[in-house]
Amino acid sequence: MKKSHAASDLWPSVELLFVTVIGASIAAILRYLLPSRGMYGSALLPAVGAAVTATVWVALVWVGLTFDGTWIWVASLVAGGGAALATALLLPRYREAADVRAFEELSRR
Repeated sequence: MKKSHAASDLWPSVELLFVTVIGASIAAILRYLLPSRGMYGSALLPAVGAAVTATVWVALVWVGLTFDGTWIWVASLVAGGGAALATALLLPRYREAADVRAFEELSRR
């Protein structure tokens, strides 16, 4: 017997899509608010924000939070924004240090 998909059965999937897009958007905004954005690609922070937001959302649903609760939204979006912020602040430091090491090694040859 074929299972019927009611609209209410699809809401958790739609909410996951919404929270992922919002998490990517927050991370994209952070990209333009923070310095050193030339040290990484334009899609990196939105990708990190979307991935972390979606992962936290799914983990919290699995733990038992409902998709229409406030805290699942807050926790997911804060985690995604925080991961994007950490990436934007830490990656340029590591990238600059790696560039200096590569330049020194290439200039010795």
